[in-house]
Amino acid sequence: MKIGIVCYPTFGGSGVVATELGKALGQYGHEIHFITYSQPMRLDFFNQNIFYHEVSFNSYPLFKYPPYEMALASKMVDIAKFAKLDLLHVHYAIPHASAAHLAKQILAEEGINLPFITTLHGTDITLVGKDPSYEPVVAYSINKSDGVTSVSEDLKKDTLNHFKITNDIRVIPNFIDLERFKRYKKDHFKTAICPNGEKLIVHTSNFRTVKRVDDAIRIFKTISDNIPAKLLLVGDGPERVNMEVLCRELDVCDDVRFLGKLDAVEEVLSVADLFLMPSEKESFGLAALEAMACQVPVISTNAGGIPELNTHGKTGFVSEIGDVEDMSKNALFILKDENLAGFKAAALARAHELDVNKIVPQYEAYYNEVLAKK
Repeated sequence: MKIGIVCYPTFGGSGVVATELGKALGQYGHEIHFITYSQPMRLDFFNQNIFYHEVSFNSYPLFKYPPYEMALASKMVDIAKFAKLDLLHVHYAIPHASAAHLAKQILAEEGINLPFITTLHGTDITLVGKDPSYEPVVAYSINKSDGVTSVSEDLKKDTLNHFKITNDIRVIPNFIDLERFKRYKKDHFKTAICPNGEKLIVHTSNFRTVKRVDDAIRIFKTISDNIPAKLLLVGDGPERVNMEVLCRELDVCDDVRFLGKLDAVEEVLSVADLFLMPSEKESFGLAALEAMACQVPVISTNAGGIPELNTHGKTGFVSEIGDVEDMSKNALFILKDENLAGFKAAALARAHELDVNKIVPQYEAYYNEVLAKK
């Protein structure tokens, strides 16, 4: 198949999933054309089946904000005709689904029928999509999609509850590349961070309020009051300065390191003993899955689709949002030497259930199903 993939090229979960899916499909022999405004972060290798097309849009004095959606639709039309695409797969509803619908209409005028599939990832529904400024367009473009997928049952439920959706939504969960995300032997790294055998705790996020990084730091404070431990905070964002202040207030600065954005996060996860995800909203929890693949159990909230991934009492524990006391208690339980190995093994086993080679065929089957209706 010749497939156009439209996504955001940033570190966000939707862009990561879209890029990893495209890479995997390319390895399966499909011809993949990425269409976005800059090269996706994870598109960092050569494959003869993978192509990247940049959406360029100029700024004119007339426009306060350049009309990216129109430029994107025009680029979709151009690539669809040039590469003879079989279908478009757009990730994140805003503005990709509406742009795809416009492109489909333009192509139809030339006798070309190009179906498009929309994958819902989370905040395109739970946050941005519910904004009255966007809601009618989001619902319309979802209903006009030739296929719709969601990364979790919870996100599907949220979509159906909030929008007037007449289309079927297929749940296809996020996945993990176990060739990349695995526990590497990095004893020297662990020794450098934890010279006295301390337990190593990790949190990764974009440091937005919804990620509740302050809860992660407060959980760590309780952990470090009870056992020797270190905390690594991976990522960056608007809350970072506030979190640095909080570390000073809690007097944990000597045991906390802010690492900023890292491409090779699997190297950090390879030496971790526990992963913290105290988020207020998560449609799936991809960062937690990456940790599990590296044999790291997870302490999380019960937000969104996380409980579908993190099995309570087995791969880790889930708690109510904001319940720092319960999450701290559960963290200390996992970190006991007699418990840790079992949780690590269960986390890895769960990651194997979501191996890329088990999930990508589900997308292939769905593509064929949609094309059969063409």
